[in-house]
Amino acid sequence: MPSHLSTTLPVPSPEALDHSESLAEFIRHDIAAHDGWISFERFMELALYSPGLGYYTAGAHKFGLAGDFITAPELSSLFGRTLSRQVAEIMKRSTPHILELGAGSGKLAVDMLEHLEQLGCLPNKYSILEVSADLRERQKGLIRERLPSLMNRIQWLDALPESLNGVIVANEVLDALPAHLVHWHDSGINERGVSLKENNFVWREQPISNAALLQAAQNIKVPNDYVSEICLAARGLVHSLAQRLEQGALLFIDYGFGAREFYHPQRSSGTLMCHYRHFAHSDPFLFPGLQDITAHVNFTDIAESGIDAGLDLAGYTSQAHFLINCGITDLLKDTSPDELREYLPLSSQLQKLTSPAEMGELFKVIALGKNITTPLCGFARGELIRSL
Repeated sequence: MPSHLSTTLPVPSPEALDHSESLAEFIRHDIAAHDGWISFERFMELALYSPGLGYYTAGAHKFGLAGDFITAPELSSLFGRTLSRQVAEIMKRSTPHILELGAGSGKLAVDMLEHLEQLGCLPNKYSILEVSADLRERQKGLIRERLPSLMNRIQWLDALPESLNGVIVANEVLDALPAHLVHWHDSGINERGVSLKENNFVWREQPISNAALLQAAQNIKVPNDYVSEICLAARGLVHSLAQRLEQGALLFIDYGFGAREFYHPQRSSGTLMCHYRHFAHSDPFLFPGLQDITAHVNFTDIAESGIDAGLDLAGYTSQAHFLINCGITDLLKDTSPDELREYLPLSSQLQKLTSPAEMGELFKVIALGKNITTPLCGFARGELIRSL
């Protein structure tokens, strides 16, 4: 698809381009079936999750140096090992069960289970809800390789169970949920969607017809000529989890802000971002199926959705404070500084996970609980609840 970006980004292989064109044609048919217009939320859903074609449901390598972006678990085992300390505390106060949503390569599951075994706090059951058949197979392969003795504790789910107890972990899941694009302007509020012009995807706006989206948009006060995202799917996910949770906590780790910062006057173009081969750009129409499409998380929305559904806000802080509170520096001390080959990479990884200039401040951790005692260790210092 024509774009000035296509001349500056790495060129996909012919096979990848064929795959992308197959998905683009699938989306074109969907646009035609909906009278020539679909919401951006629908476009994002199709681009990421169309069976066998979408970015997360096809077989392209997504994580790590060979993929399009690096997540915290891929960056360092320190992340999962540190997170497991908070998970262990919640399991002790509820049920020894973990549910991970969207487990990626399986690296977070492996790192947490390894450390929980060292702590003597293994869960009775570790469930993974994964929509991608390809990623599910990769997860199984990694866990069989690294933790063959624990395979009997792990199960893969196709849908949320009717009841939940223990810990639900979601690392970089909320940012990949399809979001609506909304344009606030002089004459009203429009939804920005996708149409076709000469067989290419183009932006087109129309009045909001979704009642829930319109109400949400009307409750947000922004300057004139302002475009941003509203993620009704994130609200729905939190509500579904809250309905099922009997005792335990949800832990969401992602990049984003509270509502005041999310809808700051200077953020008038929104937070939509695409990732392709470690290049970040803002064109979601480029290479459908080959690039990730994300939006930052509105953590005020997440907190309010949880509270409205009967959960308690058990903590909200930056990733840096959370990891330090959970003892990431103590884990680094397990490796002697004299062992430079091991120590220096770990020290560098810790810096990237906690530095304000890297992942430390942009990424946040929020805990929503039910029938558990607080406070939780990860939120002992550096609480940011007042910023929501």
